[in-house]
Amino acid sequence: MVDSGSVSMPLNLIMVATLAGRLFDVTLVDERVGDPIPEDFSEFDVIAITSRTLNAGMAYEIGDRALAQKKIVLLGGVHPTMMHEEASQHCTSVVYGEVESVWDELETDILHDQVKRVYRATELRSMTSMRSPDFGYAFKSRNAGKYSSRIPILATKGCPVGCNFCTTPTVYGKSYRYREIGLVLDEMRHHQDRLGRKKVNFSFMDDNISFRPQYFTELLGAMEKLGVRWNANISMNFLHKPEVAEIAGRSGCDLMSIGFESLNPDVLKTVNKGANRLNNYSTVVSNLHRNGIAIQGYFMFGFDDDNEKSFQATYDFIMQNQVEFPVFSLVTPFPGTPYFEEMKPRLRHFDWSRYDTYHYMFEPRKISGEKLLENFVKLQKEVYQGRAIMRRMYGKPLNWVWLANFMMNRFTSRLTPEMYL
Repeated sequence: MVDSGSVSMPLNLIMVATLAGRLFDVTLVDERVGDPIPEDFSEFDVIAITSRTLNAGMAYEIGDRALAQKKIVLLGGVHPTMMHEEASQHCTSVVYGEVESVWDELETDILHDQVKRVYRATELRSMTSMRSPDFGYAFKSRNAGKYSSRIPILATKGCPVGCNFCTTPTVYGKSYRYREIGLVLDEMRHHQDRLGRKKVNFSFMDDNISFRPQYFTELLGAMEKLGVRWNANISMNFLHKPEVAEIAGRSGCDLMSIGFESLNPDVLKTVNKGANRLNNYSTVVSNLHRNGIAIQGYFMFGFDDDNEKSFQATYDFIMQNQVEFPVFSLVTPFPGTPYFEEMKPRLRHFDWSRYDTYHYMFEPRKISGEKLLENFVKLQKEVYQGRAIMRRMYGKPLNWVWLANFMMNRFTSRLTPEMYL
């Protein structure tokens, strides 16, 4: 809901383009930076579209238009994977899960004009064979200047945890795969050479980069010598150990994105968030802060066990622990997940364009929808009011996190409960 003026480079589409570029001429179109989608697809043989739930309707419109022009249409990404029967009505083929594990078969079938309805890997491919993405496909856009300077990079895939609201186990598998550390470092060095400087900013796109502690700490130890800066999404499952934060700080980490999710123990139990132990929350934060690492903390509201006290507990935790960049969302049961099936009878609608974690989906059992949204808006306004920002950010280095806070101050001041309906 907040426009920062830049977007991350689309690592998923860049990886598809890199694979396809072995045999095909590839044009990468990124609507987020303003690339126009052609009305006339006559110069293309294949139209490949990735989609989240939020933009499934738009993806289906493009697919229908390309089908009408007799093109091979591939639909992939999170939503077509989770809802492959629905997606198959708008394409020639659905790519279920990751494309790398089915690419050889798909490529051959396209060349022989014998594509199947669904491509689903019987076994997920090792990341050893993963090619380094060619970012040149993204840089060709006249709008490439709108991309963030942070370079997306991938070291691991999959997450064995299995939170019931998460799509990752279906899309990338419950088995945990990782690249050889040398390959990750080579990719970083490539970008250092390309940009002509050591201090390059990377964003790990992994869902759970820290799940194998030994791999994670070995990777960070090797990165320490490179001089790069980086951030990542990370599980709390072993961040309470001070040595992990220490090596992260030494290796150039400036921000960790952590899904605290809730300060309500009943909620954490309900969503199977076993790695989150409330008694470790403050320890995790202080370990990271002691090593100069800022925290982007994610908090969700609207679970059945939430009540008005949940909001106050979250506010107190954020302010007492000086969480630099809190992000708030409403519980969204995404289609295809166990949580969606459980909540289906209670969902207010099935308008995929509002499945963005910012719309009210169902009424919790312990708080009315009206009170939920009132408190949700109030919490955001209070956390991002000027006095609260100064208190949370006191003693922190002047950097982009300050700017993000003041952008959020302007944004939250205009919020109303009606915006979330």
